[in-house]
Amino acid sequence: MKYLLNGTSSERLAYRPVGETDYEAWLPFFQDPASTAFWTGIPTDPQVACREQFNRIFERYRQGLGGMNALLDRETGKLLGLAGLLLQQVDGLEELEIGYSLLPGARGNGYASEAARHCRDQAFGHGWAESLISIIHIRNEPSMRVARSIGMRPDKVTVYKENPVRIFRIRVGGIH
Repeated sequence: MKYLLNGTSSERLAYRPVGETDYEAWLPFFQDPASTAFWTGIPTDPQVACREQFNRIFERYRQGLGGMNALLDRETGKLLGLAGLLLQQVDGLEELEIGYSLLPGARGNGYASEAARHCRDQAFGHGWAESLISIIHIRNEPSMRVARSIGMRPDKVTVYKENPVRIFRIRVGGIH
């Protein structure tokens, strides 16, 4: 499927499509209030929020709109997070976004930057886009640090799904 990273790997991570069997392992993401602290519109029940995210992931796969990949520790096979390339509509334009989320226990180890860099390199390497974005809530400093670490720069502030966001962008050839 286009935009998926299935079968690829980076230094510490392996990438594959998300499967139903990942649901229980991903549920702690929604049980941690810090995971959804910046976004409005996410169900407060962790089970409902997780099910809705999985439904969106599988629908994206079916529609060929890219999607999140399971991030696995290459040594243990343990699920650490989700990251991927997603076609998004932002201010009426179709954009290819780098998205990334980590389980609470995996944060602070550089996995998000490694996964985002891998997404960037795969997208540009395959010629999938001339420009990539990340949609980041205006108060989410950790996510902004990840975007900056792969050469993205602030492009604009807008509203996305009723949330104030900063769009970070990198263009082909803009890698530092």
